[in-house]
Amino acid sequence: MDNIIKILGIVFIVFGILYFTRPEIMERMIEFFKQGKRIYLAGLLRFALAIIFLIGARECHRFWIIFTLGILFLIGGVLIFVLGPEKIRRIFDWYQSQSLLFFRIIAVVPMVLGVVIIFSA
Repeated sequence: MDNIIKILGIVFIVFGILYFTRPEIMERMIEFFKQGKRIYLAGLLRFALAIIFLIGARECHRFWIIFTLGILFLIGGVLIFVLGPEKIRRIFDWYQSQSLLFFRIIAVVPMVLGVVIIFSA
């Protein structure tokens, strides 16, 4: 299971690099999730990640880091369902109104998170 978590860490890094080099991809993804009830797909994805991290945490070198990330993904998934599509769309609208520099700074987050996941697994 720790190998699956390491692969997820690599995926996070790849997405971060992709967002950093081509921030317009993030814009397109936001537009996709803003339509209808597609935001719930993101909530389900967060729940899936939470389950993987929570189950796999006990096999990892740094249990508490992976476990904490699992809890954070779980909270994120719950928030998506609690806030609902309209409030999430407003958050997305604010996010889309930010500068290109902001997008690039935010793109560093999944890269760092991926590195932390890999070294903790």
